[in-house]
Amino acid sequence: MAADIVNLRQARKQRDRKDREATAEANRVRYGRSKADRKLAEAREEIARRHLDGHRLADGDPAATSPAADTVTPGASGPDS
Repeated sequence: MAADIVNLRQARKQRDRKDREATAEANRVRYGRSKADRKLAEAREEIARRHLDGHRLADGDPAATSPAADTVTPGASGPDS
């Protein structure tokens, strides 16, 4: 009539793991997206990215578009000289 020895810490951790897994499964069902939904979202993001990239002013040298490039140095000959 000897009872099985149960480590309460391990039993608690095992119970908590099962609870977390059940919660995770419920969340996957509730918040999961279908493959078609993911593909649609990816396509929309790609279209938005291309649209935004199409409005870029210049590619390449960021110094060419910085305000410092528009300053005039004293004594430099410009187009009006």
